[in-house]
Amino acid sequence: MDTARIEEVVGDFVHLKKRGTSLIGNCPFHGEKTPSFHVSVTKGIYKCFGCGKGGDSVRFIMDHEKYSYPEALKFLANKYNIEVEETELSPQDAEAQSAKESLYIVSQYASAFFVKQLWETDEGKGIGLSYFKERGFREDILKKFEVGYSPDVWDAMTQSAVNAGHNLEFLEATGLSIKNEKGKIYDRFRGRVMFPIHGFTGRVIGFGGRTLKTDKNVPKYVNSPESEIYHKSNVLYGLFHAKKAIRDLDNCYLAEGYADVLSVHQAGIENVVASSGTSLTVEQIKLIGRFTQNVTILFDGDAAGIKASLRGLDMILEEGLNVKIVSFPDGHDPDSYMHHVGAGAFKTYLEQNRKDFILYKANVLLKDAGDDPIKRAGIIRDIVESIAKIPDPIKASVFIRECSSLLEIEERILLTELNKMRSAKSKKTFESNQRANNNANNNPYSSGPPEPLGPPDNLWDDQAGPGDLQTQTSAEDHQEKEIVRLLLAYGHEFVNWDNIDDMYIGSFIMQNLADVDFENPLCKKIVDYYKSEIDNGRLPTANHFIKNEDREIADLAITLSTSEYALSENWLNKHQIYVKDESMHLKATILGGIFHLKKHKVDKILSNLLKEIKEEKDADNQIILMQRYGVIKGVEREISRFLGSVVVK
Repeated sequence: MDTARIEEVVGDFVHLKKRGTSLIGNCPFHGEKTPSFHVSVTKGIYKCFGCGKGGDSVRFIMDHEKYSYPEALKFLANKYNIEVEETELSPQDAEAQSAKESLYIVSQYASAFFVKQLWETDEGKGIGLSYFKERGFREDILKKFEVGYSPDVWDAMTQSAVNAGHNLEFLEATGLSIKNEKGKIYDRFRGRVMFPIHGFTGRVIGFGGRTLKTDKNVPKYVNSPESEIYHKSNVLYGLFHAKKAIRDLDNCYLAEGYADVLSVHQAGIENVVASSGTSLTVEQIKLIGRFTQNVTILFDGDAAGIKASLRGLDMILEEGLNVKIVSFPDGHDPDSYMHHVGAGAFKTYLEQNRKDFILYKANVLLKDAGDDPIKRAGIIRDIVESIAKIPDPIKASVFIRECSSLLEIEERILLTELNKMRSAKSKKTFESNQRANNNANNNPYSSGPPEPLGPPDNLWDDQAGPGDLQTQTSAEDHQEKEIVRLLLAYGHEFVNWDNIDDMYIGSFIMQNLADVDFENPLCKKIVDYYKSEIDNGRLPTANHFIKNEDREIADLAITLSTSEYALSENWLNKHQIYVKDESMHLKATILGGIFHLKKHKVDKILSNLLKEIKEEKDADNQIILMQRYGVIKGVEREISRFLGSVVVK
């Protein structure tokens, strides 16, 4: 747990930037364009202020990879090369533990089988390996991506897996094996060179197989079907090998095929991924957005293909990413061009031929339109539609200015058209939301509108509003959480105040709140446990609650231990304004928390007494209640006087 540093574990999945004392990035658990995902290195925790998820390194892996606790520990142990001792299981036992895990196991077995066939068999070396070497691929690149070969035999892989103890059911579920109508089992990928597809964490989740036959009736590429572990719309080929380089270089090259990724890597450029021959999806774009906001599309030199691809790239702009284009000379793709000119020239070509997507699109379409005014008008509208997808208004206005010159049309006209499109989109979204709301309200199975919150109007005296109790309860809840926050943040520090020393702040708080009952059940759990530990001579740390087995306690502890905001250093460095830090005035902070909570509790007692006095019919009992009210009111005045003179809050 000490080794698995939160910034390293999360950093493998999320592009993090430093802000104040925290690291921030786009949350991997819900779609967002403005970062609300915070990582605290000192506390070893993460917290998203958008969707509310939070935890430590293990919880992150559990939530992100949908792993059990033991699986998450094994993943982290593997990442940091820490040996985990456990009873060795046979393949059959391992498969019995988890059906999903079994799909990973058989996929990994198949990958190892294909690699062995490529490097160690005559057929593999004579057909598969010779093909890659003729294409100019180095051995280190082939081994890095675990490229393999599937023998041109009906069921070679299937029989090998079954003989090794793997269940045929899981081989079929991954699509590695197929059962025909007659019940015969055969290999999906027979006679193909194999490209294993790795998931985000490096585990094999699927395959792409390329035929080496010239028969036009045989599909050139065959891919794994969708399965519980492989969803092609959520996967980018090569991302596992590219994610660190993408984050470090703040740019992602996006190619089309498996061979493109291998070739670009061979040129020494590792920040490259491919959409595996499928149309780019929003999920894949968001996957890239976790690591960088900059995407460079590598286009084949086919004019018709480029035009078709351009139509589908607006969604990248819609996700807020910056898009550049590199197109290759006609007849070349990244793979062929790299082997044609060599690694050095290929690298130089990429650097010198990157163009902004909007301007590139405008140039390509204008060439096609020629002098036809109708076509040009349609293209101008098409370009403005693309710009309208850009969420950043400053970026959009820059492109409008540049396109005004390129398209030879007034900037004012383009802006008017842009605003029309954005207005129409907003109206459409609004109407869609309205329809959804109306459908919900007209639903005969709906439980109807929610009951109004707050107590009846006559709960207090005639002047009290219906929200008073709700407001009071909310404030009391807030103050109880504030006490828990102070315990977690400062409970382990020593009190060093006038007439008080040799005492931990946690003990001091517990001592001063011994007569206070907590209403919030989670706060009560934490405070009661804290008190019992102190009574037994132990002082709990914040980590005890952050890593608590009770998920609700852990979530509350994480929420109270993190903040969405950080004090900027510019107040002092640039403006010479010193802003007080609560940790520099701990006495006021701690006493303020204690007495604010006590004041809320006393106010509640006074409110209840007023209610009793109002309802009491017996005069003598009323006098007793009024006397009690006077005593409690005196306590309330003392607390208010203390708060007014010592703590300003």
